[in-house]
Amino acid sequence: MEIRAARIEDVPDILRLIRALADYEKLADHVVATEERLRESLFGPRPVAETVLAWLEGRAVGFAVFFHNYSTFRGRAGIWLEDLFVEPEHRGRGYGKALLLHVARLAVQRGCERMEWAVLDWNTPSIEFYRSLGAQALDDWTIYRLQGEALKRLAPA
Repeated sequence: MEIRAARIEDVPDILRLIRALADYEKLADHVVATEERLRESLFGPRPVAETVLAWLEGRAVGFAVFFHNYSTFRGRAGIWLEDLFVEPEHRGRGYGKALLLHVARLAVQRGCERMEWAVLDWNTPSIEFYRSLGAQALDDWTIYRLQGEALKRLAPA
């Protein structure tokens, strides 16, 4: 098993894993990412997120995508884990834990005070996995989202 930061030549693998994640979450029709968009957003002049990949015998079998956020109460940066995914046939072998630990180590090295993420309510295996690592659900918070037409109506160009 190898865990390493993604490189620009890994973009096709990243997109393949994004599509696999979307299939797993029953959201395949939501994927509009392209290799070009990923190259720009992950490796362009102003990268907005980072990706680490889990490799088995030269094939990417899992990934984590994350970026920095900020806690005003703590006055410190944190890390938002946008996605953590391991191909179903490679689960149970420690890839997910290795990816999460890699990102957690980066958070500690960078002086971050917390790491946060969201998980779908029905994803019991992931919820149990996160709890086994000591993560706590924030049941008193609700995530809101503005996207697409709602965002454009609120703040037209």
